[in-house]
Amino acid sequence: MRIDAPWLSEPSLQAVFAAFEAAGHRVWLVGGAVRNAVLDEPVEDLDLATDATPDQMAQLAAVVGIKAVPTGAEHGTMTLIAQGVPHEVTTFRRDVETFGRRATVAFTREMAEDARRRDFTMNALYADAGGQVIDPLGGLADALARRVRFVGDAGQRIAEDYLRILRFFRFHAQYGGAGGMDAEGLAAIAQHLDGLYGLARERIGSEMRRLLAAPDPAPAVGAMAQVGALGRILPGADTRALAPLVHLEHEAGAAPDAMRRLAALGGDDVRDRLRLSNSDSARLDLLRGEIGAITDASTLGYRHGANAARDILLLRAAMLEMPLDNAALKAAHVGAGAVFPVTAKDLMPRYEGAALGARLKTLEARWIASGFALTRQDLLDEAP
Repeated sequence: MRIDAPWLSEPSLQAVFAAFEAAGHRVWLVGGAVRNAVLDEPVEDLDLATDATPDQMAQLAAVVGIKAVPTGAEHGTMTLIAQGVPHEVTTFRRDVETFGRRATVAFTREMAEDARRRDFTMNALYADAGGQVIDPLGGLADALARRVRFVGDAGQRIAEDYLRILRFFRFHAQYGGAGGMDAEGLAAIAQHLDGLYGLARERIGSEMRRLLAAPDPAPAVGAMAQVGALGRILPGADTRALAPLVHLEHEAGAAPDAMRRLAALGGDDVRDRLRLSNSDSARLDLLRGEIGAITDASTLGYRHGANAARDILLLRAAMLEMPLDNAALKAAHVGAGAVFPVTAKDLMPRYEGAALGARLKTLEARWIASGFALTRQDLLDEAP
């Protein structure tokens, strides 16, 4: 199979290919760029792998006038800057010994050895300068079938890096097909769940946010719950509202959103367990706090803005497994555009201090209750 993409002809990328060839070495695109090109998905990062060592990369770069930066030379990675564009190139490696997320590696000239240390077969794809796909492990068939499958022995791959448990579900949500999940992979995950306890919470949070931002994460998250992985990383989470929420999002034209979906899942100590940022935590608290509240739609829009109000209404409908109330959405939009017409200056000097704040609050409540219909003069003419 040959991939045909405009980015493959970029002069800076082709300059890197040419530099290696001139020095008697080879370099290939690897991993996500090849996988996504095969699947006709957007390509963001262009990672490269080579049979040249870091020292050899530095030498060949010097010959052709490309700047070489040893961004991770001890691990085989050099950044080659061609025509002002950085390209990360890593020497083929094989694992000598693994320690969870850490490993002792050795350089190799064999692509197949490099491929065997990767996580999923669809990530063990390479492509040359002309876009010809090289498939040392049979990952192309898996990619085309949108089948997420561990390279080699699933249990061994997981023991090398327990984050791969979460990546398995995330990749299924992002790239998986309708054929269901790989049974061998699920069985291996079930046997290695305790490894999740040793992962840094920042990494868990990052994977969960990426998973929940997929177009439809509900099947993958449901599988996580069934196999026991979700309960290990997010005790108390409940998946029942997630699928209805995704359906309602499509109806409302709302883009996938990790925090909205996390609010549907719930869970205990979510901020700490997923190491959420202050802004994400505040938003999650707002959404979860308003799900069971009785705040009407127009007030939600006025208090929190159109997007937050829409998210709350989506969550309420999903939790109750009810259709989305379009009238409520319109009311929230109206509320979001409303501007309270009375200012503190309008009430001074008659009111001051705490009395001023209380009076403003009373008038605002009456204005909201009127459907934002009362004018400034209506409010000021009211008896105290």
